[in-house]
Amino acid sequence: MRRPIRTFLLLVTLCIFVTACGGTTSANPASTPAPVTLNVFAAASLTESFTEIGMKFQTAHPGVTVKFNFAGSPTLVQQITGGAAADVFASADTANMQKVSDAGLVGGSQIFVKNRLVVIIPASNPGNINTLKDLARKGVKIDIEAPAVPAGKYSLQVLDNMAKSPDYGSAYEAAVKGNFVSQEDNVKAVVQKVQLGEADAGFVYRTDVTANVSDKVKVIDIPDTFNVIAEYPIAVLKNSAHVSDAQAFMQYVLSADGQAILAKFNFISVT
Repeated sequence: MRRPIRTFLLLVTLCIFVTACGGTTSANPASTPAPVTLNVFAAASLTESFTEIGMKFQTAHPGVTVKFNFAGSPTLVQQITGGAAADVFASADTANMQKVSDAGLVGGSQIFVKNRLVVIIPASNPGNINTLKDLARKGVKIDIEAPAVPAGKYSLQVLDNMAKSPDYGSAYEAAVKGNFVSQEDNVKAVVQKVQLGEADAGFVYRTDVTANVSDKVKVIDIPDTFNVIAEYPIAVLKNSAHVSDAQAFMQYVLSADGQAILAKFNFISVT
């Protein structure tokens, strides 16, 4: 009976020795971080630039997947204040970011880029529009964003600025507004209708004239005297489930690499 006891004691001693020396009696593979999905709510005008930024960010941060929700800024505000799970919010204006801030959902925001408006017309130009003054001609069909959408608000400000100029005047403003045939909830909807010829002209951001549509529309620039420079703020949501990753994404957008991507899509850098 003594031998089994001795064998048992020897095994116990061996286990204690192995443990004390930092060994292990079973395989214990190194644990890997759990994958992260970062929910970024961004204005529709950021679709192309942020998609590229997201791809670059994912390459630099293995295990992090950036999931975008692109829409008009007011729609995004409604979703976020309604409880949608968002980690980062990028708005096309400060007013909509302020609404999220007033709801206590962000601690602070930072302007990361700027933009300007242009008028686009179909490449075939069925409305025979060659200058901004042609927008006031009776029968011209103009598509615009709703006033609650930043681009729509800025467009109305542009017309108000033109109304104060002797070159255009209040009659011009009234005639252009009288030609509005639709008011969309985001800029991409305006681009789509114009490129399909459903409208003779539309007010959009310069950045919306992307490579995919550049051969389908023509651009009429709005002079800086009348134009509005849009400021885009970005913020991390307080209730983000991945605050450190969200902050890293925001910093990438603000970095030289992020700003270079935005500039490639005709945004105005803040640096």
